[in-house]
Amino acid sequence: MGVFSVTIRETMEQRELQYLSPFATLSAESAGRDIPEEECDIRTVFQRDRDRILHSKSFRRMKHKTQVFLSPEGDHYRTRLTHTLEVAQTARTIAKALQLNEDLVEAIALGHDLGHTPFGHAGERALNEICPDGFAHNEQSVRVVELLEKKGKGLNLTKEVRDGIRNHQTASMPYTLEGKIVRLSDKIAYINHDIDDAIRAGMLQEAILPKEHTQVLGNSTRERLNTMIHDIVIHSENKNDIIMSKEIHQAMQGLRSYMFENVYCNPVAKNEERKAKNMLQAMYKYYEVNFEELPEEFTGLLERGEKKERIICDYIAGMTDSYAISKFAQLYIPKAWKG
Repeated sequence: MGVFSVTIRETMEQRELQYLSPFATLSAESAGRDIPEEECDIRTVFQRDRDRILHSKSFRRMKHKTQVFLSPEGDHYRTRLTHTLEVAQTARTIAKALQLNEDLVEAIALGHDLGHTPFGHAGERALNEICPDGFAHNEQSVRVVELLEKKGKGLNLTKEVRDGIRNHQTASMPYTLEGKIVRLSDKIAYINHDIDDAIRAGMLQEAILPKEHTQVLGNSTRERLNTMIHDIVIHSENKNDIIMSKEIHQAMQGLRSYMFENVYCNPVAKNEERKAKNMLQAMYKYYEVNFEELPEEFTGLLERGEKKERIICDYIAGMTDSYAISKFAQLYIPKAWKG
């Protein structure tokens, strides 16, 4: 009689089948990777994706990229990395409550902003304006994991994770429930933590937030998070969709609109964005003329059929705030002569 050897991964896949919701995305039923790989004996496919993202250089660079406030002097303002971690935590809480795949949710959440530019959305707008084919950070995040990481090899992630990363924006919709959770968790996280940072910066006070929204959602970050997370769980339980109630969704959107008017587009917070935009666009124009000065891992993409303009965006989008400033200084600011 033969001896059957069951790996830890296979045991975990069986556990998913037994305990996860019938609407969950099962690791064993993943649509797979573009390049087939031998399975890990310990980790499921989505665990491997999460680990690859976590150990990537793009992930580490997010700690030095702007969330809302450019180069804040305080230690407690969010960066693109801390935003990502808060999205992941919110998304995992919702996924666990709904018995959906936490590993898939976490992988999508950790990867959703890998392609974000230096200086937040100001940098994104700068590249979108100057690049003939446009620029969007969600598409760039997919490009990072498919092509740019590991010196052009990419991370070879599963289709489900890449779909969730690409479609986390308001205007699009992922095809998995786990992706839909991250899409909402992104908004929940940034609305609440950006309010917190704006209060820290002295731009807002809790008391002046619009009452028609705070009476519905709550009068503190903790209360608002609790309200929105509970609302999603209650209205999505035993359904093949991720849903918010109309009342909570409208209040969330109202608070989001308020933040756009009073924080995201506030001249006090944004008065340095014009400089950041001019700086990135100046570097883009420089490398249009001096393309050969890009690092070899980028110039080599030209031989693989990639467009010159897109490669320049790849290089600039991967910069941290501080590196962009130092690179601009190197290119455009003359150094003192040391005779």
